[in-house]
Amino acid sequence: MRRAPIILSATVIGFAAALGFKPHQPTATTTTAVAATGTPTPTSTPATTTTKTTGTKTATGDAIDTQYGAAQVRVTVSNGKITKIEALQLQGNDPKSVQISSYAEPYLRQSALSKQSAAIDAVSGATFTSASYAESLQSALDKLGFKTAERNTLQVPQR
Repeated sequence: MRRAPIILSATVIGFAAALGFKPHQPTATTTTAVAATGTPTPTSTPATTTTKTTGTKTATGDAIDTQYGAAQVRVTVSNGKITKIEALQLQGNDPKSVQISSYAEPYLRQSALSKQSAAIDAVSGATFTSASYAESLQSALDKLGFKTAERNTLQVPQR
């Protein structure tokens, strides 16, 4: 009988926590559906590089195709540091791909900003997104002439 109040209290607290849970909605990401070829190949995209007086440069990486769509990023380097990474397009041939890409993108961006390179940590369950994001980022960094100690080792898996 002594355990009944403890169990009842734990049940009420757990129930209240479950009712108070607010799941996040995936952010809307602009995606472009690309025909799945099964072979990851960079598509030619013009590099938009701008130099300002503060030493800020911006470049757009190649669009890296996968069977789930393409990934392409734009990177801004300011005074020798990566300061901003924007995903211009992510995998989105189907709703599941959009969900996975929307979930993985903030983690990939944070990893690249903290490591200051394209040698980023892959997100579990988002292998294609992680690899193509890293390849596009490395492409943009190469266009800027940004040198790091580490290079991207992630590769888009072959089918």
